[in-house]
Amino acid sequence: MMGWLGRIVALAVLLGLAACGPSKFKTYSGPPVTQVVVNKGARQMLLLNGNTVLKAYRIGLGNEPLGHKQFEGDGKTPEGLYYIDRRNPDSRYHLSIGISYPNPHDAVLASELGRSAGSDIFIHGQGPEGRALSRLRQDWTAGCIAVTDAEVEDIYAMVRDGTPIMITP
Repeated sequence: MMGWLGRIVALAVLLGLAACGPSKFKTYSGPPVTQVVVNKGARQMLLLNGNTVLKAYRIGLGNEPLGHKQFEGDGKTPEGLYYIDRRNPDSRYHLSIGISYPNPHDAVLASELGRSAGSDIFIHGQGPEGRALSRLRQDWTAGCIAVTDAEVEDIYAMVRDGTPIMITP
């Protein structure tokens, strides 16, 4: 029979082993990603080092995938040149990497329509909500770029803040 001290030691060992489980934070030591290119029509995102494709991903887009985002709530993914500008390690979509939308042109366009341009456009994983929605339709976000949780872990490790992202129709 195990005494109370033995039980505490066993519990400490189990907790220590659980802490060594897989982490969503990976490391990357390959060539730097110098640009991200998203082709909305092909539902593809490329991570580039110069002209060399380091990784290619199938993506999901906003639930209204055609056209450039004009205002908050339109369900569209923006088009144009932006930059990776922040990251959220506690995203409800597993991990997320911020895109610098809106740029000044986007803000003026939305203002001319009497609307807010919105914000919070990210490359993100699926998380619980996305896993269910992505089974129903490929384009399910409110305007973000979605990949699998495993893929966003790689992207999160590879892409640095300040990296340009070109999003094309």
